[in-house]
Amino acid sequence: MRRRFDKLGAAWPRWRVQVIDTFVLANLAFLTVDIYIAHSINAFAEPAEWAPLGVSVIGSALMLTAVGLRGAGRTRTADGLGYVVGYVCVGVGVAGMLLHLDSRFFVERTLTALVYSAPFVAPLAYAGLGMLLIMNRMVSGDDVEWGRWVVFLACAGFVGNFGLSLADHAQNGFFHGTEWVPVITAAFAVGFLTVACASTPHRRFLAICVMVMLIESGVGIIGFALHVLADLNDKPTTIWQDVVFGAPVFAPLLFPNLALLAIVGLLDLRSRVDTSDTPADYSGEVIADSGPPAA
Repeated sequence: MRRRFDKLGAAWPRWRVQVIDTFVLANLAFLTVDIYIAHSINAFAEPAEWAPLGVSVIGSALMLTAVGLRGAGRTRTADGLGYVVGYVCVGVGVAGMLLHLDSRFFVERTLTALVYSAPFVAPLAYAGLGMLLIMNRMVSGDDVEWGRWVVFLACAGFVGNFGLSLADHAQNGFFHGTEWVPVITAAFAVGFLTVACASTPHRRFLAICVMVMLIESGVGIIGFALHVLADLNDKPTTIWQDVVFGAPVFAPLLFPNLALLAIVGLLDLRSRVDTSDTPADYSGEVIADSGPPAA
């Protein structure tokens, strides 16, 4: 297992930037479906609700082009397209969060209004993808800070996922005890990833973080299955109505999605740490133990 991990780490430097661009491409394509379902609840009553759908479709096309251009060696054009998509995504994400809060919270300004507003954290997925694209161009893949930024943005995503799980399940008062599971596991993910990107841990700790991310993925997949079962549980409605008005079927998949991003960053950080179990910085230089203070 360890040898396989090390081989992946050795091959990793050739794929850093392209992997992140492909990750963003896949997420924007998926958001096209997710946003269409979410805004179908009120049949796109507000014209602004079409904006994220358009950004997802056009952004996916531009990122597909960027990935192809980078593969062909035209990195400068690929970077330019990435900047455009990145800054637009950040703007749409922040604007979407404000519009979601304006649906109720800015009127009543209560905790109840926050819980029952349109999911204010959801649009920040666009902001996170945008920042990921911008970082992928502003920070060199050969720089140790690249991996730190990837882990940090994954950690920020889990913070948002924690808030989303808490607010979403609070709407029915955590009727099922299992609804606490994503809240607790998201908090654990934030704790582990915060340490991973804010310090210089052992390779062993980074491997433990990967294991934690695999558990997070399992939680998301099980949550997806439970949401599907809840939506299709002997209801006299069509499947489309169940998906649109029932439990958000794709929400739990944010766990494996963020876990995958975190693993990318953790793999990068682990490839830069000294192979021994002695604490080391990310250049491979062993941190000397100064011993007890002199009397």
